[in-house]
Amino acid sequence: MRFMRIGPVGSERPIVVDPDGNAFDLSPVASDIDGDFLAADGIKRTRSALAHHSLHRIELTGERIGAPIARPTAVIAIGQNYAAHAAETGSAPPEHPIVFFKHPNTVSGPFDPIHIPPWSEHVDWEVELAVVIGRRTAYLRSDEEAREAIAGVTIANDVSERHWQLNRSGGQWSKGKTAPTFCPLGPALVPLDQIDDVQALGLRSFVNGQPRQDSTTADMIFSVVTLVRELSNVMTLEAGDVILTGTPEGVALSGRFPYLTDGDIVELEIDGLGEQRQQLMLTPGLGTDG
Repeated sequence: MRFMRIGPVGSERPIVVDPDGNAFDLSPVASDIDGDFLAADGIKRTRSALAHHSLHRIELTGERIGAPIARPTAVIAIGQNYAAHAAETGSAPPEHPIVFFKHPNTVSGPFDPIHIPPWSEHVDWEVELAVVIGRRTAYLRSDEEAREAIAGVTIANDVSERHWQLNRSGGQWSKGKTAPTFCPLGPALVPLDQIDDVQALGLRSFVNGQPRQDSTTADMIFSVVTLVRELSNVMTLEAGDVILTGTPEGVALSGRFPYLTDGDIVELEIDGLGEQRQQLMLTPGLGTDG
């Protein structure tokens, strides 16, 4: 079972796809896939609706796919959470999770274009496992409690403008992380209980068809449940919040690859979660001179 949102930007409607690949209109169960839906046992209610054949089957041909979660109240990101990525940036593995924020309005669909900010020359890609919180959560004491707080997972591209992140940040990475379209999300929210081992997922990225990142979530320094537990002890997590859990080695910041430019194609994939594809575009209304 996979949860998706389809339709034009700002007018997406919720659907669910069953294990056989059949898509169903989810509007009898929810007006949207958001924090309220998740907090009200929306996943459980959807399973019941599918079992009772009470949802109308639909076709997806030609439909735009939006982000699978609507209006997250927070997008919380973790830096240098893969051992090999920390090494390629010249940093020692962190002793505690590095936390920064992306503005929620950075979230876009998994196939929507990425807009290059004005005067930017250092736009980078980052394939990441994204975690979606399923209920209001604070001060968790165990990994099991953290696991129960997770609704599901999806794919994110933590797009970054490295010059703003590192040279003009004042010590805070968020400046290089919050431009419009800098968080493609999706295509689907997959419930956590459908993932055999969230710490054994392969994740990969490609630029113009050329391999860039190829790793597994086993290389994480802090596991998914550890991140949720630790974050809950420094902030209250809300249903629908999104946590980006870090990226593996193979980004442009390493110096091994060029940064992204107008017309480049970025593709991302995570085992069992699907694929993303974005084209880089100059910010609308700006000429080639910025």
